[in-house]
Parts: sequence; C-alpha cells; structure tokens
Amino acid sequence: MDLAIVWESLPRLLEGAVLTLEITFVSLLAGLCLAVPVAIARLSHRRILWMPAYGYMLYFRGTPLLVQLFLVYYGSGQFQPLLDQAGVWFLFREAYFCAVLTLTLNTAAYTAEILRGAIIAVPRGEIEAARSVGMSGLLLYRRIILPKAFRLALPAYTNEAVFLLQATSLVSIITLLDLTGVARIIVARSFEPYKLYIAAGLIYLVITYTFVLVSRRLELRLSGHRREQPVGGVGSASGR
Repeated sequence: MDLAIVWESLPRLLEGAVLTLEITFVSLLAGLCLAVPVAIARLSHRRILWMPAYGYMLYFRGTPLLVQLFLVYYGSGQFQPLLDQAGVWFLFREAYFCAVLTLTLNTAAYTAEILRGAIIAVPRGEIEAARSVGMSGLLLYRRIILPKAFRLALPAYTNEAVFLLQATSLVSIITLLDLTGVARIIVARSFEPYKLYIAAGLIYLVITYTFVLVSRRLELRLSGHRREQPVGGVGSASGR
C-alpha cells in the first residue's frame, strides 16, 4: 500500500487536529463554567430556578447536535438586525464562534446533568457535618459539596469530554478546517478516502486515549485514600 499521500498530508492533518483540540478545550472550559450554576439551579426547590434549567437541559440533551449547530450558524442570520443592535452580530457571522457557542451549550447541558447526579451522591453526613460548624449556602457548595461532586463526576465527565472531542467533527460542515474538514478537502482533491480517513481516525484515537489516560491519572490522584494497600500492610517491606 502506497502511503505517500498520507505522509504528504500529515502536516495539514495535524494543523486540523490543533484546531480540533482548541475548539474542544474552549468548549469544555466554557461549558463547565456554565454547567455548575445550571446544575445548582436544577436542584433548587424554587420553580423560577429549576424550571428554566430543566428546559435548557431537556432541549440540548434531546435534540441532535447537528440541528443545534445549524440553528446557531444559519438561524442567527434571521435575527441580524437585532444582533446588530446588540452589537454582537460580528461574533455570530464567524463560524468559529458559532461552533464554540453550540458545543458549549451542548456540553454544558450534559455536564450539568452529570454534576446534578454527583451532587445528589455526596454523602449527607458530610453535608450535615459542615452545617453543624456554620457552613451554608455558597460556602457549603464551594468548600464541601462541589469538590466532592467533581471527584465523583470525573469518570462520567471524561466520557463527556471524549464525546465532545468526537462531536467537533461536525464543525467541518460550517466551513471550519478541523481535522475532519482538512481530511475531507484532501480526499476531494486526491480521491484517496480510505487512507486519509483512516489516518484522521488514528489521530482522533491517539487524542482520545490521551484524554482517558490523563483522566485516570487525575482520578487516581484525587482518590488516593481509596488505593489498595499492599498485602503485608502499610509498613511491610517491598522485598527488594
């Protein structure tokens, strides 16, 4: 098999991979910042808080990401006069901003649901102990509930990060030259879809398992108290 086209295209594919990683990390960071207040609002007993949060999560988790991307990128043009008045049309006419905004809103909805479950799973004893020493409200969330919830949510959040990384391949539809977009252009010119899409898939695979390995190391670091002790006990000799 002649792999010359793959080696020639590798620099351009890696450039696309850089854009893929950039969009992924920006969307993950912005999505996490949005997901925290949405998850807390979803757990509120006040309708004015939990109902909008529930509706937001229901829509973005219940509709295809591709539809959401089209609505933001193509649909925003329907509101150009309004967006012009608000001074934000210059953002919505850029494919990069529309892609990041859509991915942020999508991942925030899933992350909020993950955090909601993790917050519910925080042991009640720890919460009551914190309340007994005077913690309440935002201080209780900041010092006790959220740190514990983040540790509990990390495995599921890793899966969400991987799904988001793979979902970035859709942004090539709105003219962004991410990894998939670059591969598509090269395939259209070289008529070598098999080799180039396999090469792109392998790059995605490397990035994905790098995510997974980093997450596992972080999870192990955050839950060190649960590591199995050696058979001979903490103070046993290693045998060397």
